[in-house]
Amino acid sequence: MSERDSDIEFDFFDEGETREANQAERPRRRGPRPPVRPPAGLTPLLRLIGLISFAILVVVLLVFWVNSCREDRRKEAYRDYVDKVTTLANDSEALGRNLNGVLTSSGQKPAEIEQKLEGLAQQQEQQADQARDLDPPGPLRTQNRHAIEAFGFRLSGLRGMAQAFRQTASSRNANQAGALLAEQAKRLVASDVVWDDLFKDPAAGELDRQDISGVEVPDSNFIPNADIATRRSMAGIWQRIRGAATGGGSSCSPRGTGIESVTALPVRQQLSPSDLNTVESTKDLAFSVEIKNSGCAQESRIPVRLTIQKNPTSIQKRQVLDLINPGETKTVVFSDIGTVPFAERTSVVIEVEPVPTESTTKNNTAEYPVIFSLG
Repeated sequence: MSERDSDIEFDFFDEGETREANQAERPRRRGPRPPVRPPAGLTPLLRLIGLISFAILVVVLLVFWVNSCREDRRKEAYRDYVDKVTTLANDSEALGRNLNGVLTSSGQKPAEIEQKLEGLAQQQEQQADQARDLDPPGPLRTQNRHAIEAFGFRLSGLRGMAQAFRQTASSRNANQAGALLAEQAKRLVASDVVWDDLFKDPAAGELDRQDISGVEVPDSNFIPNADIATRRSMAGIWQRIRGAATGGGSSCSPRGTGIESVTALPVRQQLSPSDLNTVESTKDLAFSVEIKNSGCAQESRIPVRLTIQKNPTSIQKRQVLDLINPGETKTVVFSDIGTVPFAERTSVVIEVEPVPTESTTKNNTAEYPVIFSLG
């Protein structure tokens, strides 16, 4: 090997080592690292997953909205049905009040009673037809059938009573006539039982199970006082109406009513007409008046008044006793008395209006000295 060759070979290795040393000593650049990008084939997959997730969310929200709308429609169907039944129930109850007025009013002849009963029956038939046309929610279909059944009992009872008055128009047997009328009146009483036990209570229970709030199942009392449906009461009604037909009214004597007792409620304190009574006044203060028919005839539509002396204006209340048979005692309750005078002597006065031909009226008025105390 020549001297030149040795120099060239040495220079080559020396230059390589020097370059590597220079590169090692060169300072490295520092700065933010560029983002790591996913492989080119992964990006479409991530986008697809995002779209699928969004679609699922949309579907879930749509299902929730549809179910919410469906639930609102379901509850609205219950409320709409109850509203329609309430209208029918109130209308039918009004017919019952009209019937009570027909049977307890004076001066009507059997033909007039029969005509009025037929008119009430026609109205009740229309209500029964409307109940049949209702479209109740599935769980209330059985209850709706019982509501129709209650209306049917009322229709049957009204027509039966009209027929009974027609059949007994020329009869003189009050007991037989009373029995016929009472048999039909039982259907009216039964209608109230059917309504309460087979419609109202079960329907209210179903609404609770269906989580329907803010809806009250209506009551419907056709005969507010079942005493009127007894044979004795119906016989007295028939006699009174027949008396009006013959122009003689009730020919028995004596006739009259009287005050038996007056009781302050809710403490049930019987008042004394001779001693000063200290009565505790509460928000539920009321007075119960016992009235007895001491005469020989059935009496009806008797006005009863309560007066509490107070300055500047006395408290006055009025009730009507619909029907009371001979020897019978009935109760009239005065409630919602209002603000009574406190810590001063006053009086509670009860007046029962005398009946026709009543001769003894001293027991038709009673006065009780009272001091009201704070409850």
